Amino acid sequence: MKKTTIMTEGTIWKKILFFAIPLIMGNLFQQLYNTVDSIIVGNYVGSKALAAVGASGAVVNLLVGFFVGASAGGGIIISQFFGAQDKEGLHKAVHTTVAISIVAGIVLTTAGILLAPVILRAMGTPAELFQDAVVYLQIFFAGIVFSAIYNMAAGILNAVGNSKRSLIYLIIAAIANIFLDLLFVVVLKMGIAGAAFATVISMFISSVLIFLFLTRTDEIYHVRIRDIRFYDKLLGRIIRVGFPTGIQNIVISVAHVFVQSAVNSFGSVVMAGYAAYLRIDGFNLLPVMSIAMAASTFTGQNIGAGKLERVKKGMFTSAAMGIVYAVASGILLMLFAPQVIGVFTSDREVVECGIYLMRFFCPFYWGIAILHILAGTMRGAGKTKEAMFIFLISLCLFRIIWIGVAMAVKHSVDLLMMVYPTSWFLGAALSILYIWKGNWNSPVSGGT
Repeated sequence: MKKTTIMTEGTIWKKILFFAIPLIMGNLFQQLYNTVDSIIVGNYVGSKALAAVGASGAVVNLLVGFFVGASAGGGIIISQFFGAQDKEGLHKAVHTTVAISIVAGIVLTTAGILLAPVILRAMGTPAELFQDAVVYLQIFFAGIVFSAIYNMAAGILNAVGNSKRSLIYLIIAAIANIFLDLLFVVVLKMGIAGAAFATVISMFISSVLIFLFLTRTDEIYHVRIRDIRFYDKLLGRIIRVGFPTGIQNIVISVAHVFVQSAVNSFGSVVMAGYAAYLRIDGFNLLPVMSIAMAASTFTGQNIGAGKLERVKKGMFTSAAMGIVYAVASGILLMLFAPQVIGVFTSDREVVECGIYLMRFFCPFYWGIAILHILAGTMRGAGKTKEAMFIFLISLCLFRIIWIGVAMAVKHSVDLLMMVYPTSWFLGAALSILYIWKGNWNSPVSGGT
């Protein structure tokens, strides 16, 4: 167990924090993929190319969100087997999870390349940005299988408490991405296609490294290539647990596509400002998402060990950590708004637009911190359907209705952006209500 973290014993806040730190760093470097693309494209190709990358971002996030969500199913089952010290069950769960990632990646690669133009056209991507966005998206889809393998493998490692190993490989891939971006975009003048190729090659590097580690380690989560297949009972169990989270992330990303489509109607300046701030938003939420992932692993292991009271304490500890971070980061972003947005572009209009949009996000991040961390605890306990419904109602259905009504009442950026804080608070309220109204042992301990 020397390369794993046992979260069923010890000081709760230390276990969660020290497990979350590598996750934060790992998510940071994963976010760097598209952010580096945006910075280099925005500064060396132009604001329209930046807007095209932003238009593709909603679809990219949809796919990454699906894999992160789907890997949660395998991760939850694996963490519970790990907490219960069931080696045979863990072995089968690991290999079934790997098999799922390979099949899902191949299917989505094929479908994505074919459907990229259809998706972007349905989003109302402006004509002057359409071709660049198609090129970026199709190249990205060509390498999505590597993202699938990496995220599933990282989910396996996180489930057994080894959050440091995936961080190492992400750092290597992110550094490679920076150099490849500079080579393809700045030196070879390949434009937006160069940025996409840099991202795909970087994803390939991280997936190969992490898969080789899993096949060579002597830990109990060791992967044997000949054992990679669907184990019937576990396949159904992983799908039941992971599918709701994968679907949840897809549908939420679909809601983001609706938001992006509405943003597209305001022109390329607003699109570029929105794209720039979404990159910042992605970075800023990384610690919150990482704490939620740590809460999920913490809950899974303690559910497996039968320590239900420790699960409850872990949830409150995680939520407090997330709220403190969210308030502090929101204040800092508002104080340094011009400098932060200026990293992505020197276009004065785009910078001003990005700064303006920040006021709809920064003061309210604590709402989404509560939502994600409570949902992470639910997922760790196997309550993925309950978490899914809360997310679908607040971050999808509510947003789609809001956009339809608000844009019909007044074509206003203000009304459009208000959808973010209101949906966060709705989701947080529903999560609190779900846990408060039910018997504690029911909503948080039921296992899978």
